[in-house]
Amino acid sequence: MLCELHITNLALIEQLSLVFADGLSVLTGETGAGKSIILQAIHLLSGGKGASTWVRSGTDSTTIEALFEVGEDHQILEKLREQGFDADGTIVIKRVLSQNGRSRFYINGSPATAKITGELTENLFSVASQHDHQQLLAARYHLDFIDAVGGLWQQRADFSRQYDAWQQKKNEYDDLLRKEMEKEQRKDFLSFQVREIMDARLIPEEDGRLVMEKQRLKSADDLNRLGRKSYSLLYDVIDPLAQMRKNLVQMTELDASVASLSEEVAGLTFQLEEKLTGLRDYLDTITDNPQALETVMARLDILQQLKRKYGPELADVISYGSNAANELEELEALDIRLEKLEKELKKMEDELQAAAGKLSRERRKTAQELAVTIRNELLSLCLDRSLFEIKFSEGEPMLSSLGRTGADRPAFMFSANPGEPVKPIAQIASGGELSRLLLALKCLLARKDQVETVIFDEVDTGISGKAAESVARKIKELASHHQVICITHLAQIASCAHDHYRVSKYVSNDRTHTDIVLLDETQKVMELAGMLDGDSVTQQTLAYVTELINRNQ
Repeated sequence: MLCELHITNLALIEQLSLVFADGLSVLTGETGAGKSIILQAIHLLSGGKGASTWVRSGTDSTTIEALFEVGEDHQILEKLREQGFDADGTIVIKRVLSQNGRSRFYINGSPATAKITGELTENLFSVASQHDHQQLLAARYHLDFIDAVGGLWQQRADFSRQYDAWQQKKNEYDDLLRKEMEKEQRKDFLSFQVREIMDARLIPEEDGRLVMEKQRLKSADDLNRLGRKSYSLLYDVIDPLAQMRKNLVQMTELDASVASLSEEVAGLTFQLEEKLTGLRDYLDTITDNPQALETVMARLDILQQLKRKYGPELADVISYGSNAANELEELEALDIRLEKLEKELKKMEDELQAAAGKLSRERRKTAQELAVTIRNELLSLCLDRSLFEIKFSEGEPMLSSLGRTGADRPAFMFSANPGEPVKPIAQIASGGELSRLLLALKCLLARKDQVETVIFDEVDTGISGKAAESVARKIKELASHHQVICITHLAQIASCAHDHYRVSKYVSNDRTHTDIVLLDETQKVMELAGMLDGDSVTQQTLAYVTELINRNQ
């Protein structure tokens, strides 16, 4: 349960520490006094979205800290230990919200994420606010109520994963089916491309070599002229060099120290003779061949066309042809793949429909029990002649009607007046009736889960008189086995409280402050009397309040 709540610099609150006991604690006060700030602190603590506007002006940050005590066998402790947090039956959650909008979360002194904190607080407390009235009116939330009461969230999550896998497989099948319909046209197109590329008999880097060959053929006359001139010049020096080589050989016979020089010169002259031979051979290859030039240019044109279509480089053309050939092979085998995939999809569809049917049967069973329980709850909330039903569509779930949550779209039906048929809640329920319906549902959910603290934010909207007394009794009943914290404007509910806090605001040093104090018995009587008669409290009012407290305590 929630034992302590400490708030620093949140909106109108400068410094506040509250100690809560088990049973029922109520917070009362004038509208605008700051009761909603307490609820906002709870919301921020549970990982809710925070804004810098909530940080008290003139301060750097808001700090909210809460201490919870749970039983040593509570499953939440094991979850905390698995995630590396210390857990011994006391859980401290802290959030720091800065002016720049950044937040930091801590669990038992260790940093935590908003996601982990939110999952943790879901198992520590439950909040019922006026916003939940709107959820009760929206049919899309009715399924959530049924799954929560029936403990079907895990089964629903398993179905969602199964549905996602089927949807992925169906998308794959639809894609193949589309390819099958376009197969012949695609095959013709790919066949033409593959044939065009294969007929070209492409060689890697061929285009670069052809460009060089083109340049050589176009420059044949210049190459021949320059080459022959160079050959003549080199030829003229070969004979003198040969004679010099012979002279050095003779010198070596006379003086051995010249041997090294003789060998080097001989090597150089031999190399020049080899280069002369190579130049002659090269000149033999140079021909003025216009036909060869046309052939090279024609080949380059073919390669350029292919690069424009499949390029930009020749390597890209070769790669494109290879990929097109592979796709062509896949299209040839498309019938086999499609047949296999169709069998897999049919099996998944059968399993999905079976899972949807099982989930639907569990929900209908839960809904029948829930409707009976709600009707019994409404009897104790002064709606003894009302009718409550949960309507489902008829028949087994069809594949076309399935979604991630299954095939069910239940609707809460209600009639407050005898003789009137049940209709969707949104069409006929008043504010007071919605408040009591929501209270009945929250009481049921509190019994189902392990949440020990239930927080009500003005769920008494639209009720008074006898209905208010019935709501007070129901909240008091819930407080007998749960910790209940209730923000209320009704004296009937406040009179049931074990602890009564008054929320007020005052101005000090030109700053507005919110203050919360725990009332003693005398102050409690005066607060309840003020809730009933405002500033016109009489002795009769005080007597009635005293009787009300005695009766409800």
